Amino acid sequence: MSSKEETCTHLRSPSYTNFAVSVLILLGIFVSYVPQHYRIIQRRSSEGISPYFVLLGSTAGSSAFANILLLSRTVADLRCCRVVSGFECLAGVLGVAQVGMQWLGFSVILLLFLVFFPRATPHVLRRPDHKPQSFRLALLVTFIYLAHLVLTFLLAIILAKARPGAIAAYATAHGLFASVLTTLQYLPQLYTTYRLRAVGSLSIPMMLIQTPGGYLWAITLALRVGWPGWSLWLIYVVAATLQGLLLLMALWFEFTARPSRGSSSSDGATQTKAGRGGTAFGQPDEVERDRLDDDDDDDGDGEHGEHGARSLAAERNPEREPLLGSATAVTKNDAR
Repeated sequence: MSSKEETCTHLRSPSYTNFAVSVLILLGIFVSYVPQHYRIIQRRSSEGISPYFVLLGSTAGSSAFANILLLSRTVADLRCCRVVSGFECLAGVLGVAQVGMQWLGFSVILLLFLVFFPRATPHVLRRPDHKPQSFRLALLVTFIYLAHLVLTFLLAIILAKARPGAIAAYATAHGLFASVLTTLQYLPQLYTTYRLRAVGSLSIPMMLIQTPGGYLWAITLALRVGWPGWSLWLIYVVAATLQGLLLLMALWFEFTARPSRGSSSSDGATQTKAGRGGTAFGQPDEVERDRLDDDDDDDGDGEHGEHGARSLAAERNPEREPLLGSATAVTKNDAR
C-alpha cells in the first residue's frame, strides 16, 4: 500500500447512515433557498429585502466556501479521490458541497435582488418615514460582493504558489470573517422589516426551514466538538436566534396586514346599499328628479308630455311609476 493510500484510509468504507444524513442536509439547504428565489420572481420585485442583508449573507457564503476549500484536510480528501472509489470520494466531499450550496443559494438571491430591483415600478411598500433604496446602492452591493469574491480566490492562488505555508492562516481568517458576517447579516434585515411594517419579498417559508435547521446544525457541531469548540457552534446559535426573531416579526406583520372578514363584509354591504340608493355608484335621487322636471317643462302640460315623463321615470325606476301616475292625476283634477 502506497503512502497516499495510507493517508486516504479514513475515506474507506464510509457509513451509509452518515452518507444519507449528509445528502439530506445538502437537499435541505437547497430546498430552503428555493422559496426565496420563487417569491422574488413571482412578485417581480425585491422590495422589502435589505441590500446589506444580501451583501453580508453572500459575502459570508463565499468566505465560508473559501475556508473549507483551502483547509488542508479538504485538499487531502480531494487528492484521495484519485485512489478511492467514486462513492467514497463523494461521501468525503459532501461537507464541501453543503457549504458550497449555501454560498450558491445566497448568491442567487443577490442576483435576483439586482435583476428585480424596483427601479421603474412603484414602491408598493413605501412609507412616509422610509426613504426608498436607490439602484446605485444595489449596484454597489453587487460590485463589493464580486470584488471580494475575485480577491479571495486570487489571493489564494498567489499564496499557494508563493507561500504555501500561509494558506492555513489565510483559510482560518476567512473562516472567522464568515462567522462574524453570518452573525451580523440579519441585523439590517430586522431593521428594514421593522421600518416597513411589511414582509415584502422576504420569504417566510425560507425562514421556517432555515431557523430550526440552524439550531440543528449548531447542535450537531456542539456534539462533535463539545465545549472546547464553543466559538464554532455558538455563532450558529446566535444566527439562528436572530433569524427566528426576524421570522416572528414577519409573521406578525403578515398576520396584522390581512383585513378581517367582518370589516370586509360590512364594507361590501355598505357599498352595495349605497349603489342601490343611488348615492355612491349611481345617480343621486335629487338629480334624477330635476331631470324629470326638465323633461316635463320641455314637453308641456299635454298628454304627450305626461306620457313621456312617465315612460322616462319607468325606465329609470320602475317602482316609482305608480307614484308618478297618481301625482299626474291629482294635477289634472286641480286644473279642471
